[in-house]
Amino acid sequence: MTVIETLTQASQGLLMPSESEYPFEIFTWKNVELTPEKILELTNYSPETLIEEVELDYFFRNVATEKDWHDKIQKENVAKFQNLVQVIKDNLAELRVYRIGTIEVNVYIVGKTNDGVAGLATKVIET
Repeated sequence: MTVIETLTQASQGLLMPSESEYPFEIFTWKNVELTPEKILELTNYSPETLIEEVELDYFFRNVATEKDWHDKIQKENVAKFQNLVQVIKDNLAELRVYRIGTIEVNVYIVGKTNDGVAGLATKVIET
């Protein structure tokens, strides 16, 4: 199974919750340097756009950690997010998570593969 197929399978049906819910989209780039400036360029943002880098575990902290008050469905979703995080860690090297913008924040989880760069994109709403 390719990295793209593996990421697609692990993220299938998952929605990133915030003030709205957005799916994950898989992408690939060839021969790309993983810098904030290059990510802004590749995603068609101006160089002045706010971009921050966060740790993968920090980004998924609210959805990949089981709580005592979770019901059965919530616990199943936590397990799916935990699996996604592990799949990302297992398949992407030099992993970076970039948050671009404010309020409507576009998130790019990117890392190197044998063929270039791959990752997942989603959006979170933070008002």
